[in-house]
Amino acid sequence: MPDPAARAAAEEASAFSHPAVAPDASAAYGEHPDQVIDFYAPRDGRTRAPLVVALHGGAWRAPYDRLHLTPFVDFLARRGFAVANVEYRRGSDIPRQGGAAPVAGRWPETFDDVAAALDAVPELAAAHLPQADTGRIVLTGHSAGGQLALWAAARHVLPAGSPWRLPAPPPLRGVVALAPIAHFATAVALGVCGGAVTELLGGASSYEERAVHADPSALLPTGIATTVVQGREDVDVPHLVAEAFAEASAKAGEEAGLTLLEGVGHFPLIDPAADACAVAAEEIAQLAW
Repeated sequence: MPDPAARAAAEEASAFSHPAVAPDASAAYGEHPDQVIDFYAPRDGRTRAPLVVALHGGAWRAPYDRLHLTPFVDFLARRGFAVANVEYRRGSDIPRQGGAAPVAGRWPETFDDVAAALDAVPELAAAHLPQADTGRIVLTGHSAGGQLALWAAARHVLPAGSPWRLPAPPPLRGVVALAPIAHFATAVALGVCGGAVTELLGGASSYEERAVHADPSALLPTGIATTVVQGREDVDVPHLVAEAFAEASAKAGEEAGLTLLEGVGHFPLIDPAADACAVAAEEIAQLAW
């Protein structure tokens, strides 16, 4: 059996070996430099293509931006999708005092941005990506971006008074979350991404108060078609997190699809050189068409 750490390192190296792919157009959804969406047209020239809105991962930490997701985004465009690749504000580049890793996320800015970006997508896509059919939108995201995708699809069930709450379900075909940090209690218990979940919520003192506004497993049922794709050998976001989310969905009376891929870790899901990436694209296609 391959060494798990060596496998994970090789998978990460492969995923990050692809050059970034420039967008066909970009548009701002706010004044901050990180409030931008890159648009990719379907490479086969089709019109009225389903629009995939993609949210990158990286533990909500500043060093990881949307560029590392662009090979996956281009992979989707080459399969006939129109794609919107969303950037959002993340944590600081400077580690928290006493820590080694950059801080994960900003509260409330990370959520402000994702909500604003999703609200702006239809109008911006109409202006900058006319090939997109904004009546067929599928959300996807990887890792921390998977959490944000699930959250964005659940804004209509946020607690009353939440500034991000929608009065009705968002007009989505569905959401495909790739190795998402989808169940906060399990992620915290497993120490996922070096305590990133607790940092995202502003620390242990505010965890309970804020988790009900951010934890996908607390925002159920949504009524939105949901699929989770997860590698069983993932050491970054272990499959137990996805399984806990699926169990929470079932308890809420809603069946979330869960595709567990044997022999697959965290990064093959967004690596165009890996078979798992094609599985992720097919799950998106199942909802889009």
